[in-house]
Amino acid sequence: MFSRILGKPKQETNALATLDKLNETLEMLEKKESVLQKKASAEVEKAKAYTKAKNKRAAIQCLKRKKLYEEQIGQLANFQLRIHDQMIMLEGAKATTETVDALRSGAAAMKAMQKATNIDDVDKTMDEINEQTENMKQIQEALATPIGAAADFDEDELEAELEELEGAELEEQLLQPATTTPAAPVRVPAGRVGTRPAPQKRTEEEEELAALQAEMAL
Repeated sequence: MFSRILGKPKQETNALATLDKLNETLEMLEKKESVLQKKASAEVEKAKAYTKAKNKRAAIQCLKRKKLYEEQIGQLANFQLRIHDQMIMLEGAKATTETVDALRSGAAAMKAMQKATNIDDVDKTMDEINEQTENMKQIQEALATPIGAAADFDEDELEAELEELEGAELEEQLLQPATTTPAAPVRVPAGRVGTRPAPQKRTEEEEELAALQAEMAL
């Protein structure tokens, strides 16, 4: 277990150390290449000087050394290319390893969470929730049940009384006289309307006399 725990940092450390070593080697090769290029350029300048001095043999020796330097420069360029290739591959492998490690960690975390909340625990929790819900319904029904004087009321009697009230109201509506529409006023042609004298109001004495005559007639 400890080897697995300590293995990943060790591998990462080795990869970083290797990349650092490759970078150092690459810098060293670049410095050597720069030195050789300077030496090759110097041999060209010497060859020119010997040519001006009519020293053909010395000029040819300078060009030979220039060729040797150029060959070494070519070799160094190939070395640098290989190192670049190795660094790219190593960096890619490092990224792949880190990705796999991240995926492995995610899978382990998911597995741990699933283990902490398995299906049995979920079913048990749902059963408890359903039980509590049913208990709450029973409590609410118990609180809604009438007590005291309200508990003695008979629902059937109340419904029958309500039906009687509705029947009495309907009967009362049926017995009400139908409202008659007022007759339209009769129009009399102009010029034919007769003038009727307005009834005169009888005096109190006349009303008493009329009442006495009615009693005598009886």
